Amino acid sequence: NLFMSKQNLVEEYKNKIENSIKNKENIFLRLENNIECKNPDWILWWMIVGIKDNIMTKWNISSCGSKMLANYVAPYTATCIENLQKNWWIVIWKTNMDEFAMWSTNETSFFGTPINPFWTNRVAGGSSWWSAVAVAKDLCMVALWTDTGGSVRQPAAFCGLVWLKPTYGRISRYGVQSMASSLDQVWTFTKTIDDAETLLKAIMWFDLKDSQSDKRADELLKSTKKINEYKIALPKQAFWEWLDPKIKARILEVVEKLRSKWVQIDEIDLPVLEYALPIYYTLMPAEVSTNLSRFDGIRFGLQKNTMDYDNIQDYYSAIRSEWFGEEVKRRILLGSYVLSSSNYEWYYLKAQKARQKLTQDIDNIFQKYDLILTPTTPEVAWKIWEKINDPLKMYLADIYTVPANLAWLPAISIPVGTVEDELADKSGLNFVMEQMPVGLHLMANKWKEDDLFVVGREIERLY
Repeated sequence: NLFMSKQNLVEEYKNKIENSIKNKENIFLRLENNIECKNPDWILWWMIVGIKDNIMTKWNISSCGSKMLANYVAPYTATCIENLQKNWWIVIWKTNMDEFAMWSTNETSFFGTPINPFWTNRVAGGSSWWSAVAVAKDLCMVALWTDTGGSVRQPAAFCGLVWLKPTYGRISRYGVQSMASSLDQVWTFTKTIDDAETLLKAIMWFDLKDSQSDKRADELLKSTKKINEYKIALPKQAFWEWLDPKIKARILEVVEKLRSKWVQIDEIDLPVLEYALPIYYTLMPAEVSTNLSRFDGIRFGLQKNTMDYDNIQDYYSAIRSEWFGEEVKRRILLGSYVLSSSNYEWYYLKAQKARQKLTQDIDNIFQKYDLILTPTTPEVAWKIWEKINDPLKMYLADIYTVPANLAWLPAISIPVGTVEDELADKSGLNFVMEQMPVGLHLMANKWKEDDLFVVGREIERLY
């Protein structure tokens, strides 16, 4: 009877997803095959998991949301998926994504743009928001996704979900198609912090196949601190002029509620925070241009008849021009410029030194404090296509999330209720007020995910 109830649950989710595909919601791309039960007696073997389309599963298409890889069949399975299979019997659906995980508005996928589960005229933020929408609409229980600078935390904040970024090296990146190798990580989307902790325990693993995997990956610490023993830093630079006043008020409200529980929260100076975005948008395109150089129509990617071209350079140019999207081309060009012989020392090496400085400054803060608290995003979900022609303004949405990636720190985004936001109707003459979710962002010291869980659960109880 228990087995049948689980089977019924699987069928229920399968029907939901098939209906979503029929309705062209552009959330799910395909049902994965060859998923087998490795340990059906484990308590969570029946969980329904969605995964991003750049996490490979053997003999299934992993397209990265790009026309370039529209028919690419993965030859092996990512370690994080194998770890799930060892513990759960799972039914996995591949979710849509921005092309090669680039952009923050979910408008660059070759396979179509989905919509915010709360309001159909707004984005859901970050290249990972298809998974966020799937979890928010209960099309799957949890989701695995990758994040380079804010791909997961943004949609978590915009959709009212819990997002967890582990310490770099805790979850293997083997089998994950890279965008920027020193920044990419596999992260989780869940509805509760308990689910996030459970999912993390299932996939964390020291993996010899990943050169960046750490031997401490298997050890999840257990905090013995009570909530009133925590010390939290609140950077003054987190409240810049472009932070939405409504989000600022909500974050300060949370701060006061925590203080009422005798949590020590001090305002601090973190000047290097304002340089996090320039550092990120110098180093990330450099790694993108290197990682995507393999997609040339010969080694990887869709192919054409080389005999139709005068030389190999013309062939490469035609393939990459036609099958890469505009944002991908923009970042390849920027990265190639940064890495050119005339600019390498002036841009790339300076950005690496600045990254070291940011990491050192944050490490110094953790000598006195357990956590760093900021908003997750500077504004609530914006209108679809509002920033498609203004990439600099769109990049600003990552201001609070990129430091954790640059410093390889664990972090979490927690929903803290909703705020009202004004939006014009189709006529443009009338305005309506909509309730939009807000996220709060916590960073902890390396390997201290347990501190995120303790304080996160306290905030979760408040909202």
